[in-house]
Amino acid sequence: MKLGWFTGAMAATAASLLSAGLAAQDGGSAGGTQAPPAGQGAAPQAPAEPPASPSGLDIPTNITFLGNQEPNVRKATAIVNGYVITETDINQRLALFLASNRVQLPPDQIQIARAQILRNLIDEALQIQAAQQDEINIEQREVDDYYARFAQSLGRTPQEMDAYLESVHSSARSMKRQIYGEMAWQRLLQRRINPFVDVGDDEVEAVLQRLQASRGTSEYRVAEIFLSATPETAAEVEANANRIIQQIRAGANFSAYARQFSEASTAAIGGDLGWVRAEQLPPEISAVVQQIPIGAITNPIPVPGGYSIVALVDKRQIGLPDPRDAVLSLMQLSIEMPQGASQAQLESRMTSFVQAVQSMGGCGNAPATAQSIGATLVSNDQVRVRDLPGPLQEMLLNLNVGQSTRPFGSAERVSVLVLCGRDDPPDSAQPSFDDIYRQLSEERVNNRAQRLLRDLRRDAVIEYR
Repeated sequence: MKLGWFTGAMAATAASLLSAGLAAQDGGSAGGTQAPPAGQGAAPQAPAEPPASPSGLDIPTNITFLGNQEPNVRKATAIVNGYVITETDINQRLALFLASNRVQLPPDQIQIARAQILRNLIDEALQIQAAQQDEINIEQREVDDYYARFAQSLGRTPQEMDAYLESVHSSARSMKRQIYGEMAWQRLLQRRINPFVDVGDDEVEAVLQRLQASRGTSEYRVAEIFLSATPETAAEVEANANRIIQQIRAGANFSAYARQFSEASTAAIGGDLGWVRAEQLPPEISAVVQQIPIGAITNPIPVPGGYSIVALVDKRQIGLPDPRDAVLSLMQLSIEMPQGASQAQLESRMTSFVQAVQSMGGCGNAPATAQSIGATLVSNDQVRVRDLPGPLQEMLLNLNVGQSTRPFGSAERVSVLVLCGRDDPPDSAQPSFDDIYRQLSEERVNNRAQRLLRDLRRDAVIEYR
């Protein structure tokens, strides 16, 4: 679930405010004296004395406010089928996004982020309204329970979570509105789409046969951010995609950006597509995914309907064990480099260290070697290869027991890893019938969910203020 926020009571409040505004625009004609028709010369009348104010103060009946509005007044930014989205809603959602990602956006990107968040809030309102039309009811208790569980996952009580949200200029109401929206949308999909998604046994069997035939070929764990675009908006959307990529490559969380900005149905799960083969991906994405390293983020990829940003989370070979699932027994030897030493002295110290490690004859002599050269020794016999940095993974997979890696570290501290043992992973099990059935069903639900949201946008009455 994405995580989101704000109660539907604002819709009723907005409707009453709109009605009052329209009545004021009509000049109070409902129930007031109408002007005579043109051409019927009504006798001029003296202006009526304004009635005395019941407060006893000299307040005119027809009040006209002057100057800037009060800063705490919630200004409407968009009205979606009668539901009001305010600047406060946008500000609070933006504040939460920035805080959760620990990112600071430059001023020019803040406005772009605000525009995207407004689009998200519009979609959220449409999804909630569609669920309400289907008489789907989300109890406040359910929202509060989810909010409490989310707070607990961060080591906070609900009250502490409330205070945290206030401290970052967001609010519990904003978060609970998003939670409510995601629950409503998921239940709407379960009612309108899930029962009508049919996957035949023959389709699953065909996939299983293809998997067997493709044993040993590559499979990819992929995540996506999809931004819709038309020919008219393509340049603007591509520029926005490049800004998102820049933030992610600078350290921002891909999943969080996918939840906030992606327009695909996978946004709710951080853009995760799961394990897929190259032929299951659109050709534009497939060609790129097969060429980039694990952990890489692509540039914007033009696809039908918009642009995709893709992250390659992992890679494996179908039906074969992944060497990076091996569990290693490692020893790490480290030495401190003398402060103020010349470059020649540092190189000499490191050379002596490497020679001592290479000549020690394996891990059995490591404690004595460490003592003789003044190194610290740390051992761990439960290290998964995939948990190590990428360059060390490749190096260790090519070592034999007793061999060491190249030295790594800094000018202050240099280390090596010595391979003391390796437990290779068992053979990979082929996905089960149920696994394939579930994946095919999810793909079809996602496609229909995108079409449903497009229909809701098309039929919506949206007024921007």
